[in-house]
Amino acid sequence: VQLQASGGGLVQPGGSLRLSCAASGSFLRIDDMGWYRQAPGKQRELVASITSGGGTHYADSVKGRFTISRDGAKNTGYLSMNSLNPEDTAVYYCYVNWSGLTDTKDPIRAKAWGQGTQVTVSS
Repeated sequence: VQLQASGGGLVQPGGSLRLSCAASGSFLRIDDMGWYRQAPGKQRELVASITSGGGTHYADSVKGRFTISRDGAKNTGYLSMNSLNPEDTAVYYCYVNWSGLTDTKDPIRAKAWGQGTQVTVSS
């Protein structure tokens, strides 16, 4: 399973960005998906996640500003980020937990990561 992350970039405080994360490869189902972020000198933190049923979870620091969504038909997740501030500056990593079958038809569940996407909020 491969993840193609896109979006990100440089934005002024108060601005908006949207990250996308598209999954491809051999899997039966994408279960939950989401984004972590890591700022310089800080631990990686879970920003937002969404289950296959649409249930969402957000870090307290982004509640009310970020919205996570997914398009099941496209196996793609989106993170819309509004009212960005400098504290949101970080590398954002998308992930999916997926289910499938091995070559011997045994069930497997694993996590895949996308490449990091830099988000910089600065005037």
